[in-house]
Formats: sequence, structure tokens, C-alpha cells
Amino acid sequence: MSKRLLVVDDEPNLLMAVSACLRAEGYEAQTARSGKEALIYLSSTIPDLIISDIRMPFMDGYELARRIRASSHTALVPIVFLTAKDETANRVEGFRSGVDVYLTKPFEPEELLAVVANILGRVERVRSAIAHLVGAENKDAETDNFYDEELTEAEGRIATAVARGLSNKEIATELDISYRTVENHISRILAKKGFSNRVEVALYVLAQSKND
Repeated sequence: MSKRLLVVDDEPNLLMAVSACLRAEGYEAQTARSGKEALIYLSSTIPDLIISDIRMPFMDGYELARRIRASSHTALVPIVFLTAKDETANRVEGFRSGVDVYLTKPFEPEELLAVVANILGRVERVRSAIAHLVGAENKDAETDNFYDEELTEAEGRIATAVARGLSNKEIATELDISYRTVENHISRILAKKGFSNRVEVALYVLAQSKND
């Protein structure tokens, strides 16, 4: 399953170049021409990583990063600044606003791709470790009585499987559905409940099951 990335830049040519570079590597690259447009996108979809410029009208990259970090919905999404502002003060402000990596323009495609792959790989390892830990703690827990009125029956089954520590591939096999369908269900669960990752889903299911 390809990772979903959001690229934010008000320069059309740069936006096209960066997104094309990412898509050529197999990533699903979405674009936004401003910080406001990016926040609208983030209100309904959580990308795996965000690449943003700093100099943008109305809302610069610093403010965008601060808003992303201030929202529980997107607080853990990695942010990469790709910008022409290369003074030390710019870098310091960028890191203080919550960015993970600061790259300068003109950018080297290989460097950008290496940074993206490194961040996504680290995030995946951390999530996997936490998910397995949660799954190990919950493997004997009773979750069959889990119910949430906001979720459909199918989403409830997916959430329960996540709480059991199953991977998307394992869930797809067990429920005899496609991997993509599992991914779509989990995305909708995250959006409906305001969660940012699978671990929060698992902990929520366990807590609700215990309360029942």
C-alpha cells in the first residue's frame, strides 16, 4: 500500500516537480496551494507525511506547522520543510514550530526521497512496535461486545480486529476483503473518532469493551 503524502507550496512549477518526484517513487502525492487549502484537506484526511514551503501568502509554513501540531488529529504527522529560506534563524523557527526535517531549495530529488523514506520507515517501525505491544496486552481481552454508534457494523469489526493486534493484511485475510477496503475503513474510523493512528483505535476499543 503506497503512502499518502501532502505537498504544500504556492509555486505551481515547484509543486508539480516535487509531487512528480514522489509519484515516480510510488507515493500517493496530494497537493495544496496554500496553508488554508492544506488545513481543509487535513480536516478529512490524515497523510503519512507533509512537505511544505515556508513562504506562502496569508499563512506561512511556520503557522501551518503550528496548527498541525496543535490539533490532536494531526499532531503526530511528520513535517518536512522544503524552502529557499536557509538562514540559521529560519531553521530554528522551523524546528520550534514542530517540523522534523528542514531542506533547502533547489532540492536534490535523491535527498528528498531518502529523507521521506527514512521518516516513513521510522514511523512504521514505531507504530508496529506499539501495535504489537497493545495487541499482546489485549490478546486475552474480550472485545466481541464492542459497539460504537458512530461506526458502521463493518467499521466495528475492523476496529475490533485492530484491537486484537492484527495487521491490515491479516484483517483483510480474516474478513475476506481487500487490503484497500481495510485501509479505507480504518481511515474512516480515524476521521470519525478524531484519532491519529491505529494504537488509539485499539486502546479505545479495549476501554469501551471493559466499560460494557
